[in-house]
Amino acid sequence: MRATHVTVAALAAALLLTACDDNGGDDGAAKKTGDACTLDSVGVDVTASAAPAAGDTGNVTVTITNRGTKCTIKGFPAVDLYAGNVSTTVPTDKAATPGKLTLAKDATASFTITYTRGETGGKKSLPVKTAKFALPDSTDVQSFKWSYGEVAVKGDGNEPNASVTPFTQAGD
Repeated sequence: MRATHVTVAALAAALLLTACDDNGGDDGAAKKTGDACTLDSVGVDVTASAAPAAGDTGNVTVTITNRGTKCTIKGFPAVDLYAGNVSTTVPTDKAATPGKLTLAKDATASFTITYTRGETGGKKSLPVKTAKFALPDSTDVQSFKWSYGEVAVKGDGNEPNASVTPFTQAGD
């Protein structure tokens, strides 16, 4: 009878240890929770409070919704503005410090592009038609139509008078 108890206990312990293996075995097929968020697993929504006239400030907020398993995001998105054959990178907000966010399924995070509207057709304006962004630690890009007016430039170059915030938790 004692042998039966030991055998059952050994079998139960073996099953318990097998159930604790969360890395998908040696083949690495299972995705670990907490991996970086990717564009193929998020939904994207763009909203704006456009600058009404040259010299005014506008905001374009990009919200991502995690459609997959839990993922993390930390840092600033890479944002580029495209005006015909000219592209320019939007600098990060120097006053902001990114935090690490963990997004469960259906959780949201957002970043904001703040820009100064340029004069239509002006020499110190970029007639932006498209914006593209990449999530931190990713080279995959998502584009969206820019319909918020021309973007003023700094100095004599093509650096936009704009900045981008890091990702922050959005929604509830």
